Amino acid sequence: MNTIERRHSLTIFLGLLLFAAASSPAIAGTKEQLIQLQTQMQALQDQMARMQQSFDERMGVMRNLVEQTTDSVNKMNGAVSTLDKSVHQQSGESGGKVDQLSTQVQSLQDSVDELKGRLAKVSKQLEDMQAAQQNLNAAPAAGAPAAGQPQTQAPPQAQAPPADVLYNNGLRDYNAARFDLAQQEFGDYIKFYSTTDLAGNAQFYLADMQYRQGNYQQAVKDYDRVIEQYPGGNKAAAAQLKKGYALIELGQRDAGTKELRSLIGRYPRSIEATQAKDRLKKLGAAPTASKPSAARRIRTQ
Repeated sequence: MNTIERRHSLTIFLGLLLFAAASSPAIAGTKEQLIQLQTQMQALQDQMARMQQSFDERMGVMRNLVEQTTDSVNKMNGAVSTLDKSVHQQSGESGGKVDQLSTQVQSLQDSVDELKGRLAKVSKQLEDMQAAQQNLNAAPAAGAPAAGQPQTQAPPQAQAPPADVLYNNGLRDYNAARFDLAQQEFGDYIKFYSTTDLAGNAQFYLADMQYRQGNYQQAVKDYDRVIEQYPGGNKAAAAQLKKGYALIELGQRDAGTKELRSLIGRYPRSIEATQAKDRLKKLGAAPTASKPSAARRIRTQ
């Protein structure tokens, strides 16, 4: 039975009660109470109608917002793809230009990640509104607690800030070099939202802040977490590249060279692979490990 049918049934029932009250002296004293009850139910029905209208209007606005955000994400993804092709076309030029383009790509990817976070928040709000409307329709007139029964109130529970708020605050402070704040915010993001799409990004920025501050040993460990825990994330290649850089800064040239070569093998068409080749060239190392000659293989047998 839908909301409209329940309203008609309730109205008929109240009418019958009023008729019985008027015709029977035994219950004539309850006539005023029934009239008051009918007035309250009518007010409640009017309130529900207004809530339904407000809900429909908000749903329309939210759907439009979701569509606009989705379009923005698609446009941004297209811009990233175009810039990626441009980088590959310019791969033969100087390493400085590659680094500049890589920075631009990372900035665009961060913007895409931010839009995805906002889209997820809007979708969650739509789900919450629909659930609230369903609950309202299922129980339009929840009864008040009986007289003499104390009202119980659950103690407030500490809740984590919304995921998009935490991430955007961390990204803002990271770009502003407020590393103490950014580390706290990205750390909280991983603590509360470790299974989201942006968790790998948050872990990458934690590692990158260690790298920027010269803490290369800790940076290597944090980059490893990105590679191992979020291998499918969009920061996996960047984490392996920066891990190689950090190993070289620590004086572990062989390990760093090996890491960069591994990156080229895993992500051969990525911007990070182009950067790795440029770094290896500056080190005087080949982009791939050389195979032992036939004479050397014979001597080692």
